[in-house]
Amino acid sequence: MADPALSGIRLVATTLPGMAGAPVSDDVSVPALSRRAAELAEEHARNVVVGFSHGATVALDMALSGHFHGPVVLLGISLTTEDEALVFRAVVRASQKVGSWPLAALLRLMPLMARFAKAPEAHKKELIQDLRQNRAKDSVLPCGEYLDYIAADRDFAAELAACGNPVWVVHAEKGDGGLTDAERATLQAAPNVTLVTIPGSVFLLPDEAPQKTAAVIASALSQVS
Repeated sequence: MADPALSGIRLVATTLPGMAGAPVSDDVSVPALSRRAAELAEEHARNVVVGFSHGATVALDMALSGHFHGPVVLLGISLTTEDEALVFRAVVRASQKVGSWPLAALLRLMPLMARFAKAPEAHKKELIQDLRQNRAKDSVLPCGEYLDYIAADRDFAAELAACGNPVWVVHAEKGDGGLTDAERATLQAAPNVTLVTIPGSVFLLPDEAPQKTAAVIASALSQVS
């Protein structure tokens, strides 16, 4: 977010409960996180909301619920269960049944995977440090709530197309989940949605494609400036 495209822009960041060592709150459902994020945006008079992965789903709900009416940037979002990685889904659901150890095993692998991220070494070290703060016992509940939300019998692509908010949906060709053909067609046809596809395989969009991410955020900001 230190990209020159965002020079002079005041950014406010927050970490979701149960992620990177952040404490777990009483209600970690996506709608509850959406309400709290909207309150944060209002408190700091923010004009654009950006979310990545699980955070993108929170930003999605902010728009669909009417909690936030400005532009939203959704990075690597999964709009259905089918879009989300099978391994992640299986690990979270197993952890809900047998205890947190399956998710603990997956979280131990994340810093190792981050070592291969296409990012500067200094930033990579910071990313690995953040990932090492994840605690499986705190992450199972929010991850389960997230999977429940995207498994709902809803057409999120159609809802985004009808919500009225300017929306940017950003995905890589490979690596960060995906969209079904039907979702892609719906989003491409929506006048309020800009669909951005980053070439190649990218697992951590904000970290591995910072310039393209910053350019999208700058485009969203141009809608309110």
